[in-house]
Parts: sequence; structure tokens; C-alpha cells
Amino acid sequence: MHAEDTDTFHLFGNLVRFLTRSSDNGGAYCLVEVLSAPGAGAPPNRHPEDDEAFYVLEGAFEFTVGAQVMTMGPGGHVRIPKGEVHAFKNVGGAPGRLLVINAPGRVHDGFFSQVGEPMPPGTRDLPPMKGPPDIPRIVEIARKNGMEFILPDGH
Repeated sequence: MHAEDTDTFHLFGNLVRFLTRSSDNGGAYCLVEVLSAPGAGAPPNRHPEDDEAFYVLEGAFEFTVGAQVMTMGPGGHVRIPKGEVHAFKNVGGAPGRLLVINAPGRVHDGFFSQVGEPMPPGTRDLPPMKGPPDIPRIVEIARKNGMEFILPDGH
């Protein structure tokens, strides 16, 4: 399956489904629904071009924003200003769901569709993991899309 044939991608134990892409709304924002496996999330990253906000639909998530760490359940909301280092992790024992909005969203449109494993449109079940991610490839594609992963020292 090719990225242009779907709205759904698998990455880092997350199923990311585009509800709207920035290219669908004049470059204003992208909105995705994320289904995260227990323990899955996104490693520390930043993007100077996109504001980001997370809204917890189901489950329990730990968010790191700069030096602040917070845990949120359904109804919890966190805003990530442009350029702020942030990460999230599903800390519950079951899959959790988030809504994520990025404005203007081009960074995330490009990154998820270029790095994520394309899934059949509308996929709702988490696929099995296929081994460790190709970190150098992911970091390079992130860089090309205006995103930076904050890697541990020495990597």
C-alpha cells in the first residue's frame, strides 16, 4: 500500500488516522486520531513551525512539555507551543486514544505519511510491531519536514 492511498499510518506503536490534512483546508491545520498501544507514544521532539494540542479521548497518558510532566485521562488537554520539546506515552494498561491538532500542520502531514507504515484506510486495530524502528531514517525524514527528535547523548 502507498501513503497516498490511505489516511492511516502505524508508527512507534501508534495508529495515526488523519481526519483532515492541512492540504484539505488551505494549510490551516491537520487533525489526527491516535490509537496508542500501552507503553507507546512519541519520543521527545520539537517543531518550530507547528503549534500542537492533545486531547485525551480514552486511557491515561503522560505528557512531557519542557520540564513539566503531567498525567491525564479522558478530557485532559495539553497545548504545545511552537518549538517546545515535548513527548507523550500511554501509561495505561490498554490502548488509549487521542485527538491531536497541529497548526498549520504541514510538518505532521509530511512526517507521518513519509515515515509511518501505510495501513488500509480507516484501520482501527493496532498491528503487531515489526521490529525496531530505523532511527537514522526517521530522524532524517523528520528533519526534512521541520521536526527534530531529541536523542539521548551519543546518538
